[in-house]
Amino acid sequence: MNEALNLERLKELVTQKNYRALRDMLLEENEVDIAEFLEELEEKQRAVVFRILPKEIAADVFSFLTPETQRIIISAITDKELSLIVEDLFVDDAVDMLEDMPANVVTRVLKSASADTRRIINQFLKYPDNTAGSIMTAEFIDLKKDMTVKEAIERIRKTGEDSETIYTCYVIDRRRVLGGIVTVKDLLLNPDDAVMSDIMETDVICATTTDDQEQVGQTMMKYDLITLPVVDTENRLVGIVTVDDVMDVMEEEATEDIEKMAAISPSDRPYFQTGVFETFRSRIPWLLLLMISATFTGAIISSFEAKLAMFTGLIAFIPMLMDTGGNSGSQSSVTIIRAISLGDVEFKDIFKVIWKEIRVALLCSLTLAIVNGLKLYIVDFLMLKSLDLEKAVPEIAVVCLTIFCTVVVAKLVGCTLPILAKRIGFDPAVMASPFITTIVDAISLLIYFSIASMIIIA
Repeated sequence: MNEALNLERLKELVTQKNYRALRDMLLEENEVDIAEFLEELEEKQRAVVFRILPKEIAADVFSFLTPETQRIIISAITDKELSLIVEDLFVDDAVDMLEDMPANVVTRVLKSASADTRRIINQFLKYPDNTAGSIMTAEFIDLKKDMTVKEAIERIRKTGEDSETIYTCYVIDRRRVLGGIVTVKDLLLNPDDAVMSDIMETDVICATTTDDQEQVGQTMMKYDLITLPVVDTENRLVGIVTVDDVMDVMEEEATEDIEKMAAISPSDRPYFQTGVFETFRSRIPWLLLLMISATFTGAIISSFEAKLAMFTGLIAFIPMLMDTGGNSGSQSSVTIIRAISLGDVEFKDIFKVIWKEIRVALLCSLTLAIVNGLKLYIVDFLMLKSLDLEKAVPEIAVVCLTIFCTVVVAKLVGCTLPILAKRIGFDPAVMASPFITTIVDAISLLIYFSIASMIIIA
């Protein structure tokens, strides 16, 4: 929120019910800051303060509120007030709002909207979630191919106020088939009698209504676009996706990936607005799965219990070996997951990825093995005397060889599982730290005990 905005003073005016002074003070602030202030108030106060806002900024403030606050306000205002808000909202903002609302609220909102607005909203609600169609807006400038620059500028003046952006205009024919784009810069630099078909850019990058929203975001970032036209199966222009929508999408996708990588079921609700039981439900399935899968490591240790009793010194290195393997696998998996999300890595690149990770793994494993060997010899054997002379050399050899093999295997597992998951339709983010660590823990123990059996236990 703007530093000049005195929250305490605003809250004091609310408490005193001095709404005139409050209204004057809020009019000087940005709509985003006003929305943040409303979120700070008690539930009963939010609707009261919202109703004192002028209608020309109320809709903008409403679009920045959380779904919970939007429901509170909708339940407190009249149908007429609701109708004004819905009509002033951009279609994509209205659709986003309705997707988070209960059925009875959706019914009331649609009932309050005009017939044209209701028809457009219903059309947008039919598009599958997380597609270009579900995040696009219908408020844009379209021009006809036979229009002159003078006619185009006049159309922008008439319809631009209700458009989400006016800088990029889209040239269509009578069937609304997208033919090209024209920017305001093009219109200003060409003579008044120039025709759109002559000055438009025909090489248009666009999306279809069924394209995944993450793919749309990647396209816009790749080509540095501020808007992206969306067409149907017949190449007819039906909407545009703007950069602010893409920023929301990328934040949503990043949050979802982070939650999956932390073994949490994704949620689109803010932390403090998520109940304890709902938070529990998002976490417990993964914890149960990981706990059960971790029992395999216990079974591996148990199977070597008799032999470990003869060489108890080997037990002390188990946590270090498991952590090193898990960390190595996590590094590779996170790197590959990010590359997949950015479109840098595809399934066809799997052998190139493996070849690179093998070389990285060899360098890492060799370095770790040498450093660990020196530490065991200098610190554990010479300084702390925690290793017997008879057992020092074979135990150091076992630990160093295990680190070398474990790091190599862990990095191969970490780089291949996300790619394979993507190939079979799973989210690669699932193959992140907790899942990879559990797998690598079991593998590291098998490698450790196998090498130990060959060198000192046999």
